Amino acid sequence: MVCPYDLGMAGGVQQLTIELVERLGNAGHDAWLVGPGERDRARSVGPTTRIRANRSVVPVALGRGVGTRTRAALAGADVVHIHEPLIPRVSTSALGVPVPKVLTFHADAPWWASAAYRALARPMPLGRHVVTAVSSVAAAALPSRWGPVEIIPNALNVAAYVSEETRHPRRVTFLGRDDPRKGLDLLLAAWPEIRATVGDAELVVMGAARDTPIAGVRFVGRVTESEKRHVLASSAVHVAPNTGGESFGIVVAEAMAAGCAVVASDLPAFTAVMDGAGVHVPVGDVPAISRAVIELLTEEAAARRHGAAGRAKAAEYDWSVVTGRYVEAYRRAVG
Repeated sequence: MVCPYDLGMAGGVQQLTIELVERLGNAGHDAWLVGPGERDRARSVGPTTRIRANRSVVPVALGRGVGTRTRAALAGADVVHIHEPLIPRVSTSALGVPVPKVLTFHADAPWWASAAYRALARPMPLGRHVVTAVSSVAAAALPSRWGPVEIIPNALNVAAYVSEETRHPRRVTFLGRDDPRKGLDLLLAAWPEIRATVGDAELVVMGAARDTPIAGVRFVGRVTESEKRHVLASSAVHVAPNTGGESFGIVVAEAMAAGCAVVASDLPAFTAVMDGAGVHVPVGDVPAISRAVIELLTEEAAARRHGAAGRAKAAEYDWSVVTGRYVEAYRRAVG
């Protein structure tokens, strides 16, 4: 399993690869994780450098010797599963290993990445391989000459989000880095109107911390998995006001699994994940965010209805389904 991003940092690709290796091991497969940064039971290929890409900052390994260490860490593999295959230098180095491969694309590729995919498609000697993507958004930029693309979504342990926690009917949550494209500023801009209409509304912000106090807002910073599930299970509404660069939306799926009514930007990735379970607002529309949240906080029956629909939809993203689909992809690549 190859991850190009710092394994010691939080991120959707890191989370997926770490847990997929664990799931494969539990199923009797000899699986190991290769990537930069430090992580228990992973084969590290060196430190990372933070670079700006796709409207965010990504931690990747660019130092001397990364390619050599990556290839050495993959010795003995029957199949190599490479996530974000064109991210330097860990994933691109793994592409040269002469064993069958499964390639998984995660990102909503910007125009320049789409052009790079096309340019690299013809000369790249991939050997036997299977191409997957976490969503149709992530698959859209891939050149047809790489072969058919199978959509295998990101995964979560749906049962872990089912809780007897008391749900606070006026609690709203946000989960994400304090990164412009995650949309926290938009939600905070909408919050005064929400608070003026629903006086006892409270907002719990996970993943970000700010020094300036805001009435009714509690910043809890980075949280553990159990803390995250606890907060989501106790909340009525989850808001994902992201502005772009999303190819799936694991945070949205987690909130759905926890039974929250979800208000999300109408990004193609989010509309695909939610599939009608929840409320969409135009990207960047602060008044629309306010109206949607206020409606769900004041119409508890509607919030419960959206929450139940989201939980039912989230079952499709359970690890029991996704792990089996990847195992079949490995068998096709090897066979």
